[in-house]
Amino acid sequence: MKALTQLQQNSRVVQDFTLTTLEALPGPFARLVHIASLRDLSTGRYEHAGLAVLYPDEAIQQALEMCHEQIFERILESPLEQQEEELKVCFEAMASGYRQTVEHWNRMEAFRVLIPEDAPGYLKELFCSNMRALLEVLQREHSTVHSDA
Repeated sequence: MKALTQLQQNSRVVQDFTLTTLEALPGPFARLVHIASLRDLSTGRYEHAGLAVLYPDEAIQQALEMCHEQIFERILESPLEQQEEELKVCFEAMASGYRQTVEHWNRMEAFRVLIPEDAPGYLKELFCSNMRALLEVLQREHSTVHSDA
């Protein structure tokens, strides 16, 4: 009975988080960036002040971890062309600007913090490989566009 109650509570947290936070973000990469930003890199725990007022900490941890993993996996399941378009949308929405974000992510491999902690090694490698390739394409496209202008 306790497991069913926990599952129902986690489901409410996921629904609340999805409706109030994730739906407002422009695409899967923006959602992945946001949820990864909620994770404390030194502890691996997710922090969300709004959810903390409404739900127990363990329910929040489980629900956000599940959301993080699902978004990550959905991105990897999509074709690279789609990932490229969605990554562009994400970068265009960032305050630092498209070009600067592409350069920084390429140079620092900042995308590594987006990977869910418990993702299997092969998915981590696939994601990093995809990101390196996509960032190279985006950087070249941007250079070509500006050299043509």
